Amino acid sequence: MIIKRDFYINGAWVAPANARDYQVINPTTEEPCAIISLGDKADTDAAVAAAKAAFPAWAATPPKERARIVARILEQYEARVQEFAEAISVEMGAPIDFALSDQATCLPWHTSNFLKAFEEIEWIRPLGPQAPTSAVAMEPIGVVGLITPWNWPVNQIALKAIPAMLAGCTCVLKPSEEAPLDAMMFAEFCHDAGVPAGVFNLVNGDGVGVGSQLTTHADVAMISFTGSTRAGIAISKASAETLKRVVLELGGKGANLVFADADDKAIERSVRRMMENSGQSCNAPSRMLVERSIYEQAVEKAVAVAESIKVGPAHEHGDHIGPVVNKSQWEKIQGYIQKGIDEGARLACGGLGLPETFNRGFYVKPTIFADVKPGMTIEKEEIFGPVMAMIPFDNEEDAVRIANDTPYGLTNYVQTGDQARANRLALKLKSGMVEMNGKSRGAGSFFGGVKQSGRAREGGVWGIDEFLESKGISGYDFSAG
Repeated sequence: MIIKRDFYINGAWVAPANARDYQVINPTTEEPCAIISLGDKADTDAAVAAAKAAFPAWAATPPKERARIVARILEQYEARVQEFAEAISVEMGAPIDFALSDQATCLPWHTSNFLKAFEEIEWIRPLGPQAPTSAVAMEPIGVVGLITPWNWPVNQIALKAIPAMLAGCTCVLKPSEEAPLDAMMFAEFCHDAGVPAGVFNLVNGDGVGVGSQLTTHADVAMISFTGSTRAGIAISKASAETLKRVVLELGGKGANLVFADADDKAIERSVRRMMENSGQSCNAPSRMLVERSIYEQAVEKAVAVAESIKVGPAHEHGDHIGPVVNKSQWEKIQGYIQKGIDEGARLACGGLGLPETFNRGFYVKPTIFADVKPGMTIEKEEIFGPVMAMIPFDNEEDAVRIANDTPYGLTNYVQTGDQARANRLALKLKSGMVEMNGKSRGAGSFFGGVKQSGRAREGGVWGIDEFLESKGISGYDFSAG
């Protein structure tokens, strides 16, 4: 049993003002794997005060020096990567090989890309040749509250804490209480890397407690939140009282448009992408829209792929998927599967209950519904589990109409051999990101959506800009230095 009740505030691990134990549950065993404490207002206030006190000096630190200190976090990661991956695996159920190859590696990937993008920032830039004595200065916004989820825990920490610190902001992180262990290790990385006291702080807690306290705190200039759309709306309303900047990365219901001329691997890669991380990704391609002429063949292929995907314990090596994060999430997914059955979708594979041979652990069968009609619950709502809905379409216009008929707009996908059509669809689909023919977005790309998926732009130079404010200056003489 791991015992980690302390919070990281002002460069030191400190006991909570009022200890309130919380058990972190291993989703593979359904047994507690750690005990943390949930913070209260006194802890939040102490962390914000530390960040506020540290802000002037950190904001005034030369950018190159900030980059040098942040880069040292990677040295700490490299020395403890196995331990880091194991923490992620045990707290949220990612199979250990996946935790090593995909989850933990989010930290070096994003940090390296941010450091590269950081070199491109002009901190004081001329307005333009039409105004030779006008300038724009880019300045850190101040103290920022970072609220991160459990499904890709270090991914979101890296997308928030790293650019915030590079920008010159100081921060208070509230990780998900479901997956706090990797976040506490990240705090250790920051400490051992020499991040000055107060620049990075961590207080564990839940959304109602520490999350709300950060959201309404008068000394917090900005909230960066990743989580559900429902929580994002609540944060926006609560933050309005103090006129904070609010950056939201929320849910999704991605459409994956598969045309008859798609390559032979389109169905397989699409299903595997959907089931990755046990379907617990906001950018999962959870609605597969298939051109009617190949629809039944696509259903057969999709079922064959889904049935080949193994489910297993997070601590075992292999390319299987693990359990979902907790009992509440498991029950929610089961409810959606039942809804799909009740509303008349065809259950092509998977379904209710635990997979065979399991009598404990929050495992969900890889599930595919065919003949899903637009408007069905499983077509409209984010399930956040390994459940895919297949829908036939007649032509390009029909596909776009179905794809865009959603309150979400995070990532859409296109599978076609016609590059002109791919280009057209990339512009017609209403989402912050479009991925085509299995090609990942390049290094330095941002992650973010539109509509009820939020409008964050996390990653690359856009991700650093989120934490900067622009100041317009007249009468500036660039020759004066």
